[in-house]
Amino acid sequence: MQKDDSGLWSVTTDSLEPDYYGYSFVADGVSLIDPRNPLMKPNLLGTQSMVHVPGPPSLLWEVNDVPHGVIHHHFYKSAVVGDQRDYYVYTPPGYDVALKTKYPVLYLLHGFSDDASAWAAVGRANVILDNLIAQQKAKPMIVVMTLGYGAPEMLSTPHAFNHDDLRERNLEKFRESLLTEVLPRIEKDYRASKDPTSRAIAGLSMGGSESLFVGLTSADLFSWIGAFSAGGLGENLDQQFSEMKRKNVTRLKLLWVACGTEDRLIEPNRKIREWLSAKGVTHTDIDTPGAHTWLVWRRNLGAFVALLFQTKETQHP
Repeated sequence: MQKDDSGLWSVTTDSLEPDYYGYSFVADGVSLIDPRNPLMKPNLLGTQSMVHVPGPPSLLWEVNDVPHGVIHHHFYKSAVVGDQRDYYVYTPPGYDVALKTKYPVLYLLHGFSDDASAWAAVGRANVILDNLIAQQKAKPMIVVMTLGYGAPEMLSTPHAFNHDDLRERNLEKFRESLLTEVLPRIEKDYRASKDPTSRAIAGLSMGGSESLFVGLTSADLFSWIGAFSAGGLGENLDQQFSEMKRKNVTRLKLLWVACGTEDRLIEPNRKIREWLSAKGVTHTDIDTPGAHTWLVWRRNLGAFVALLFQTKETQHP
C-alpha cells in the first residue's frame, strides 16, 4: 500500500476474476481485518475480510432468482469429544417437515482452522446447491456441515499434523462423534434417508482426509466419497486404513479425489490415488487449476454434487 500526502493508504490490485477473495491489512507485523467491511471470512486461527468480485449468473456461487433452501443451526454437547459444539443443516427448496419424502444426505466437512460455518459462509455451499437444484443438475439433498475436530487441541498445538498420536485421535474421535452423535440426530430430526446409497461424505483439506478416513472405513454407511485437496493423513496408508473392508468399498458409487495442480498437497494426493489403485479401489481423479484455496473448492463442490445420488444414466458431466 502507498500513503498519499493526506495520510491515506491505498492499493490497486490487478484485475481479478469474479469470485470471493480473502484479504487483511498487515500493520507492524500484525494482521488486521478491515473495520469498514462487514463481509467476513470466519476462521479459528486467522479471520480475514472478504471482497466479492461480482460475476455473471452462470457462476454457481452467485445468488440468482431461484428457489432458495434454508440453513438451520444446531448446538449439542458431545459426549465423545467432551465439549459443546455445533453443526449447520441445509434443507433444499420445497423441503416440508410434514411430508414423508426422504432426502439423500451429504455430510460436508471443513478444513483445518475453519469452523462449522465455513462451507456456507465462505464456500457458498447453500447458493451452489440452490443453483444446481434449480437447473436440475443436482438432486435435492440435505447437507450437514459439522465441526470437524475430534481432538480440539489440534488448534492449539504447533505443527499439529506432525504429531502422529494427535492426528490419529483427531480422525478417530471425529468419526465416532459423526457416526454416533451427529448422524443419528440428523436421521431423527430431518427427513433423511437411512439407505447407505443415499449418504455421501466430502470435505476439503483436513475435511478431505476425514472424508476418506470415515468413508472408506465405514463404506457400509456411505456410498459416495469426495476429497478436495485432502491433507493430514499419515505416511503409512495401509495402517491408516487398516479397518477398510474390500467387500464394502467395492460397493461405492463414487470415490472422487480432487486437488489443485498448484496445491502444495498435490503430491500427497497423487500418492493416495496410487495407493487406491494398488488396492484395486475404483476412484475418479480430478486435477483442477489453482492452489489450496476456496477458489478451487467452490468449483470442486459444484462438480461433485452434480454427480451425487444419480444413476449412471442421469449423471451430468
